[in-house]
Formats: sequence, C-alpha cells, structure tokens
Amino acid sequence: MANKSKISLIGGGGVRTPLVIFGVNEAAQLLGAEELALYDPDSERVQVIADLGRAIVEREGGKLRIRVAASAEEAVAGASFVLHSIRVGGITGRAHDENISVDHGYPGQETTGPGGVAMGLRTVNAAIEYARLVEKHAPDAWFINFANPASMITQAVSHHTGARVVGICDTPAELFHHIAAALQIDPERVICKYLGLNHLGWIREVQVDGKDVLPEILKRDDRLDQLYSANLFDHDLLRCLQLLPTEYLYFYYCRRRALENQQKAGTTRGEEIGRMNEKLFADLTHHLRSGHAAKAIEVYTSYLNQRSGSYMKLEASAGSAFDRENAWHDDPFRTSTGYHRIALNVMKALSGTDPKRIVVNVPNRGAINEVDCNDIVEVPCSISNNHIQPEACGSLPEAVRGLVLAVKAYERAAIDAAVSGSSVLARKAMLLYPPIGEWEPSKELLDAFVAHHPALSHFDCCVQHATD
Repeated sequence: MANKSKISLIGGGGVRTPLVIFGVNEAAQLLGAEELALYDPDSERVQVIADLGRAIVEREGGKLRIRVAASAEEAVAGASFVLHSIRVGGITGRAHDENISVDHGYPGQETTGPGGVAMGLRTVNAAIEYARLVEKHAPDAWFINFANPASMITQAVSHHTGARVVGICDTPAELFHHIAAALQIDPERVICKYLGLNHLGWIREVQVDGKDVLPEILKRDDRLDQLYSANLFDHDLLRCLQLLPTEYLYFYYCRRRALENQQKAGTTRGEEIGRMNEKLFADLTHHLRSGHAAKAIEVYTSYLNQRSGSYMKLEASAGSAFDRENAWHDDPFRTSTGYHRIALNVMKALSGTDPKRIVVNVPNRGAINEVDCNDIVEVPCSISNNHIQPEACGSLPEAVRGLVLAVKAYERAAIDAAVSGSSVLARKAMLLYPPIGEWEPSKELLDAFVAHHPALSHFDCCVQHATD
C-alpha cells in the first residue's frame, strides 16, 4: 500500500532537487506529504543537496522531513509518488556526447541529435530497472519521469513495466508563459492548442477568451521577439509554418547555425554546466560545513539565475554561461513555471486536490490521429484524482507530420537497441533519426560514444549513473 505521507526522488543529488524540495514543502498539506526520501549513488553529493534542502525548509518554516535513503528500494518503498530524475553518465557524460557530436559535424545537444541518441541508449535500462523497483515496492505509486530524453524514457517505462508512468517537461509551459507575457495578459486567459513529442512540439492555436490570436501574433515582430529566451527562429520560418515550435526545434530547423555557434564558442553547454556545477558544489559544501546555510541558499539561487539567464545563448549566438549580464534576478523558487512547478501541479492534480489541464507525456490513446495508441506523445491532458485523460488533438499539421512520425520510429528503435544490446539496432535508430539520417556515420558515432561510455559496449549490462 502507498504511504500518502511519503514522496521519493531517484536521482536526488541533482541540482534541481532543492527546487523540488521547496515545492513539496510548500504543497505538503495539500499532498499530505511528511517525508521526501532522496536516493542517489553519489552519497556525498546527495548529502550536500539534502542539507541544502533542509535549510530551505527551515527558512520557509516548513515541517517536511528530508531523508537520504541508503538504497533505491528503501527510497521508493511505500511511496505515493516516485520522481525519477537520473542522468546516466553525469554531466561529464553530457559534455562528452556534445563534443563527440560537434567533432563529427553535428550540433551538440543532450536530448536531440547524436547526443540524444547516446543519452537515451544508456538511460533506458536504468529507468526500466527503477520502474520495476517501484512496481515491486510501491505498486500504487505514480512514476513521474523527469529524466531525458523524456519521451523515449517514458515510453520505455510504459512499454516494459507495469508502473503508472507520466513524463513531465517544463518546455511547453515556458512557451505558454512567454506568449501571455508578450500579449500582456494573465496566463489563465491563454489556452494553447499544443501537440507533438517531448522536445518536438508545436502550438497550433493560441486562444484568448475563445478567439485564436495566433495569426495576429505571427504578424508582429515585436511579439515574436518575446517568445523565446534567445534569438532562435527567423520570423519568416514561423510564418511559413503557421505554428509556434518549442525551443528544441532550433536543433532541427537551424542545425548549421547551432553548430557554427558552438564551434565559434569553442565549448558546449554541457561543458559550461559542468564547470558551473563543480564550483556550485564546492561553494555549497564550504558554506554548509561552516554553518552558513543562508549563504548556501544565496549561492544556489545565484547559480540558478545564471544558468537560466544563459539558456540557449551559446547555441543561438555563441554566448557564455558565465556572462553575468544575462543572469536573471528572479526568485527561482517562486516562479510560475519550471520542473518543480510542473511536478507539483501534476501531483496535486493526481491527488484530487487541484485538477488541472497540463501538458504531459502519456500514451497517445487517440489524441493524435497518426500516432499508435500506446506510443508516448506530449499533449494537453485533463488530470484529476489518479486519472490522466489526453486531449483530442486531431491530425498533425502537414508541415510537421513526417518529422514527428520519423522521430517516434527512431525512439522505438533506440529503445529496442538499448533493451537488446544490439549495435545494429542502435545504428538503425540513428538512420531513422532525421538529425542524423545516414548509415555510414552511425558506426563512427556509436564507436565514439562507446569509447567514452564503456557501459554502451554491451547495452544490456548493468549501468551505474550519476546526476546532473
């Protein structure tokens, strides 16, 4: 039986865990949550994060207990929700993936292109193993997947386990929020008709008080300029599509530009985040051990704002994560969007305390006409009281139909490759994947990934992981 007072987080040493801790503490009464159990194989790192989380709870006057579990089994046993946020290979693995991609003439990105293939291949089996633990030790729990590539990982868990799984991502909600800001209206008045896959989605209508205002948005350069965190898409591209793509479509529509900016910068986002994380944990450890919890929270807040302010700047304009002029100056804990907000909204809705319409990753079940019933899609869903109902979205627009179906075919092939350990299937996945789409480079890419991630030499072997 699930223990409604317990929530678990696998991958609890990740840098976004303190945000989740803040959110669960804030909504503890609504969720009936008394304890958040963290598990991570990096025991030193997860302890630092737990100590920071306790300081945040104390600052907020909360009562949520933060506990570090000795094993994944202990962490998930009896939980009502299990948050899954692993990064197999750690941020170093991401940096290797992105550098290998750039070296072979592809943009370096963690979830799209060759880097996304590598990340998926080494994450699928670990995610399935954790989901099976949840099946055994918390069969009534919801398995809420943060781990990327979210569509592929959610599909792997859905197809290979009996866990109740839902995948979450803050990318659609961020775009909805930017649209409301550009229109200078309350976000509650904006209803976006959205469909696609994770990191491959589009808005086809923007309804304000029942009227579709997308055509008006597309006519105005000043409004289009406000929709993305960096200068990503040419306005004529958006106008010819008559759609608003999420930011990750930049790595499909503007591959040459992304690669050139990474080459010009001489680094990748993964490398920059790695350097930021190294400094963050050194500073957090120092301040927490010195008894300066308030300073540790201040350092963490500054880190989040610097990271968010530099988002996509490198790929769009060769900008740096260390350019403090771009840093945000918001309270990242109390923003209306972000992973922790999506996770909290989903948990509250599933608990029946606050039903909502939320874009999540779930089995299609007829939501998108062209996609198989059991394949995972990213669409708006009505969520309430342990039930998730995908919204009927109709047919994919002609301009994106082929891309969506090709990427979904790639995801299925990549999952098969990861589960079977077949290098031929891994190369097939790359062949099917539009950002690669060739046979010959697939061997060089796979060989390079295996050289940096030995666990990939036999995909069905046991994989250790680290967090972001």
